Amino acid sequence: MRQVNLIYERSVPGRKGCTLPDTVKKKPEILAAIPAKFHRGAPAALPEVTEGEAMRHFVGLSVKNHHIDKGFYPLGSCTMKYNPRLNDQAASMDGFTAHHPLAPCSSARGILRLMWDLSDYLSEVSGFAAVSLQPVAGAHGEFAGLLIMRACHEHNGQKRNKIIIPDSAHGTNPASVTSVGFQSVQVKSNDKGVIPPEAVAEVMDDEVAGMMLTNPNTLGIFETHIKEIADIVHQAGGLMYMDGANLNANMGIFRPGEVGFDIMHFNLHKTFSTPHGGGGPGAGAIGVTAELEKFLPFPVLEKDDKGQLFFSYDRPYSIGRLHSFYGNFANIVRAYAYIRTLGGSGLRRVSENAVLNANYLKVLLKDEFELPYDVHCMHEFVISGNRQKAVGVKTLDISKRLLDFGVHPPTNYFPLIVPEAMMIEPTETESRETLDYFATVMKQIAAEVKDNPELVTSAPHSTPVRRLDEVGAARNLDVAYPE
Repeated sequence: MRQVNLIYERSVPGRKGCTLPDTVKKKPEILAAIPAKFHRGAPAALPEVTEGEAMRHFVGLSVKNHHIDKGFYPLGSCTMKYNPRLNDQAASMDGFTAHHPLAPCSSARGILRLMWDLSDYLSEVSGFAAVSLQPVAGAHGEFAGLLIMRACHEHNGQKRNKIIIPDSAHGTNPASVTSVGFQSVQVKSNDKGVIPPEAVAEVMDDEVAGMMLTNPNTLGIFETHIKEIADIVHQAGGLMYMDGANLNANMGIFRPGEVGFDIMHFNLHKTFSTPHGGGGPGAGAIGVTAELEKFLPFPVLEKDDKGQLFFSYDRPYSIGRLHSFYGNFANIVRAYAYIRTLGGSGLRRVSENAVLNANYLKVLLKDEFELPYDVHCMHEFVISGNRQKAVGVKTLDISKRLLDFGVHPPTNYFPLIVPEAMMIEPTETESRETLDYFATVMKQIAAEVKDNPELVTSAPHSTPVRRLDEVGAARNLDVAYPE
């Protein structure tokens, strides 16, 4: 469908919003440096509009897009929360943005100190002896952790090739396992939504390198048998990996490194303030026990005899470098500013409020929608649209209808173990009024399903575009301006 009021359609010959310098006359060396075959034969066909019209065009586009600064975004397992602008300001300071990553350590004392301190803070939060800030995404952290797991077993003369993964794990876990060359062995959760130790014992053998456990899991439930499971895995020579993407439910309350986990990745871009999603840069720091510290990716930040920080490359057991430079530094700064602003007690309050908000919202919704696991949840919970599907309205329809109320839909159809799943994470930054509004909207949609289902199945009605052929769009990309 052709959109109207596009900036090219507003173009009128002779209108200008700015005056560009004539670089050909003022700096002919620039043109001379470009091979003749790449010279333009004619001026670029740019729109001719005033500055005001250009601004209105781009602002108009921005308000059509849903984002966390515009409305509620209860996207389960992705922590789409409001992020303090103070942290963005800190990451934008000239001393950080203008410092080249190839500059010598002697010129980056403050930067190295920030990284050193952040690693200490993350160790304190998690209970792990050592932390690397190098991985640049959650999945990159998983990849690094599994490489460390493999390196440890090879160092001990063992060739293990299996990783145990629960059916309630994050979706990236099996992909990470495959990318490192391991095979996935799935274990099923019980009727309480957690993994029973006996299920792990049944598949544990001398070919299993370790187990990846998402905690809290994607059902939003805390795994209650961690110690027993860790004992089973460790006694058979395996290692325990915790997917720490849901750490925002645990800070100041539960330290994974103290209960049997050997490796964990942090999603700094979820738990510690950096905007999540949109394909932007992430930060997937990893924590390990003292026994695994020697396998961390190099370079490793160390102190010399004078107490000066430097990057050490003398790491014979390291899994190697995982990134061209040392992590996504701007995100590291944001995480540092977030932790320094809140302090230890503030981080605990973040987790307490995240858990409180999720349980409050779950209680408000459980009468209108199926609740497959009616237990105390952590930062998120899962409801099912099975009841609505029975009368012809799918979870996807409910999510499309939510758009008419200015609310982004929750995660649909995941985890796979819940049919017609809606995974909802309100986060700690949303007010009670926002949660009440969301619950009211969901209840209204549930009533519409009974009284006027076509209103829901034909939604959305008030968005700039209606339902799109997402599969077709992905397979037949066309980003050219329509002629």
